[in-house]
Amino acid sequence: MNRRIAIAGGIVALFVLGVILSCVYTIYPTDQVLLTELGAPKAVIAEPGLHFKIPFLQYANFMPRQILNVEPPSEEVTAEDKKRLMVDAFARWRIVDPLRFYQSVSGGNMAVAESSLSTILSSSVQTVVGSHNFAAMLSEKRAQLMRDIRDVMNKEARTYGIEIVDVRIRRADLPMENSRAVYQRMQQERMREAAEYRSEGDETSQRIRARAERERTVLLAEANREAEILRGQGDAEKTRILAEAFGQDPDFFAFYRSMQAYQDALKGDTTTLVLSPNSEFFRYFGGGGGKRP
Repeated sequence: MNRRIAIAGGIVALFVLGVILSCVYTIYPTDQVLLTELGAPKAVIAEPGLHFKIPFLQYANFMPRQILNVEPPSEEVTAEDKKRLMVDAFARWRIVDPLRFYQSVSGGNMAVAESSLSTILSSSVQTVVGSHNFAAMLSEKRAQLMRDIRDVMNKEARTYGIEIVDVRIRRADLPMENSRAVYQRMQQERMREAAEYRSEGDETSQRIRARAERERTVLLAEANREAEILRGQGDAEKTRILAEAFGQDPDFFAFYRSMQAYQDALKGDTTTLVLSPNSEFFRYFGGGGGKRP
């Protein structure tokens, strides 16, 4: 009998404990709660801490309070200039009206909310990016395009009690086949520019070489002219000195010139001269002091 009473008391205690626990819920700084009573909205509570509710009648619907991300898959967008782009974008959002969010998004189902926002983001990207050309995505206008996408999304997201805080385009590239064609055109353009630079370089090189050759010719001509002048001056000085020497001793000068003639004419061991014995050339070979033998 005492055992049955103890079991019954334990069951009652557990029931009371369950009732007490169902009366209490905790809100963290990252959450907010829409309190419903028999399915009807009762109050929105965002104050962190311990709160109470009527068990079995009231229900606490927790919703995130922090900023969340939605990242749909990359999709193809046709720009205003008919170029196709692969755009990878994401949006940051938060719930600003828990009651409207609960009423419009299947009782606050987060998966449904993210799916709806993905659709809205894709549609907004198509609308905004499709109204601009490809060059705008690569210029300073890109920041304005992202703000425009955010504003377009907010027009639809407000009906869900959602605010779009920011939209970012992570990547906007041409499709692979278009990228190859663009890269080939870029390569051909670079090759054409390289050929132009080489042609300009060759022309400049030839011009420099021609100028250097002209300067070289001028320098050589001037050097030859100065050399001829110096050579002429040397020859004149030589002639003057020889004339002075000849005037001082004509016989010695004649002997010296003859010795030079012998040295120039009788070079080597195989030199042969056929001359008359009475030739003036051999006048110093005798013992007559230069007189003809």
